Amino acid sequence: MEEAIADTKREKRIMHYSSNQKILLVGEGNFSFAACLAKEFGSAKNMVASSLDSKGNKNVSVMIRYSNAAPSNLKELEDMGCVILHEVDVHTMRQHPLLVNQLFDRVVFNFPHAGFIFMENQMSQIKLHQDLMRGFFTSACEMLKESGEVHVTHKTSHPFSKWEIVKLAEETGLYLVEEASFTRGDYPGYLNKRGSGKKCNRTFPVGQCSTYKFAKLPLLEFSFTTLYDHVNRK
Repeated sequence: MEEAIADTKREKRIMHYSSNQKILLVGEGNFSFAACLAKEFGSAKNMVASSLDSKGNKNVSVMIRYSNAAPSNLKELEDMGCVILHEVDVHTMRQHPLLVNQLFDRVVFNFPHAGFIFMENQMSQIKLHQDLMRGFFTSACEMLKESGEVHVTHKTSHPFSKWEIVKLAEETGLYLVEEASFTRGDYPGYLNKRGSGKKCNRTFPVGQCSTYKFAKLPLLEFSFTTLYDHVNRK
C-alpha cells in the first residue's frame, strides 16, 4: 500500500515536461497535445489548456472545427482534472479572470499562426505573425515563475525563419536557453492542425522545426562567454 502511494507521487516526464510542473498550454486547437501530456503524467491537475476557439455552437467552435477529436480530448482532460479555457487571446491572456494571479513553470505555444490572410512568404503575413508573437511573449513573460520557461515549437525553414522569434522574445525580456529539435512522434497522439481557414482540421507536415526554450535573463546561469556573445549581438 505504501509503495502504491509513493508511486502516485513520483514525478513523470515526457520530453521537456514534468508532472511536477505547473503548465499553461495556449493555442491548443484540438487539445491533442494537452491530452498527450495528461496521459503520460496520469493526471492533468498540473495543467491549464486554452484555445482561441469558443466551446459553443459558433462557427469558430472547437467542437465544430475539430469534431473528430476535440470532444473526446476535452472529456478526457476534464476527467483527469485539467482546467480548460476557451476564447483565450494570447495578447490579453494574463488578464483572464482564471489566469490573472497565476504563475507557471512552463508556458507552451506549439506552431503559432496568425491565420491565413496573405501568402506565407509575403511580408504582410510575416508581420501578422510577428505581432502575434510579440503579444504572446509579453503576456507569457508576466505569467512565468522566476525559474520558468516559455516554449515555442516553430518551423525553422524559410519563410518561417523570417519571423525572427528569438529577437522578438528578447524585446520582451526573454532570452533563448535552448533550441531543441522537435519530432512529433515523441508526443503519442499529438496531431498538429492548421487551425485556420476551410482546412483548419487538416494536419500539416512539420518539416524542420524546433522547440525554442526561453527564460527571464536574471536567472539564466550564463558563462562569461555566453554573456559576452549575448551583449555583442545587440
